[in-house]
This record gives sequence, C-alpha cells and structure tokens, in this order.
Amino acid sequence: FLMAPQDKYCLSQQKNMEDYLQALNINMALRKIVLLLKPDKEIDHQGNHMIVKTLSTFRNYILEFEVGVEFEEDLRIVDGRKCQVLFLRLGGQHMGEHVDAS
Repeated sequence: FLMAPQDKYCLSQQKNMEDYLQALNINMALRKIVLLLKPDKEIDHQGNHMIVKTLSTFRNYILEFEVGVEFEEDLRIVDGRKCQVLFLRLGGQHMGEHVDAS
C-alpha cells in the first residue's frame, strides 16, 4: 500500500473516544467539545517529509515532521501536553508513537 502524495480523511466515528480522552486526563469541558467535532485530516508527503493537518470548526492543528526522526510535538494548544513522537514507515504503512509525554 502506497499513499498518494496527498490524502484526505473524514472522521466517521469516535468509538471509545471519551474513555481515551479521560485516560489522557483531558478536562471534562474539552472532552465534550472534542466529542462534538468531526475533524478532517489532510496528509501531504513528499519523500520523508510529511505535513498532517487536522481541520475542524473548533481549531485547526498542523503537524510537520520527517519520517524516522524523533521530534517534540507541542499539544498544549490541543490538550495541554508536550511529547516526543517518532513516525516510522513499516511495511508500507506509516506508524506513529508517542515516546514520552509530559
């Protein structure tokens, strides 16, 4: 499976999202807002450089990184966290892992 240089995805369901947000210690008001949203994801990649846009009526979030290079993702505007992230390409798929959250 190879991704096209640009892909767009629309959220169709949020199964267990409230439990997930609660486990991340996200406050109740923000959890309720998130559960109302149906954000779109736009993914643009050229080689190992990727741009992932999360677009919603509440807030847009843009993440830009190089595959295979660990980086700090500042999610304070989204949910108050900062964490180290590593995206890898494994068997034709892109996999992301939050290495350390603070």
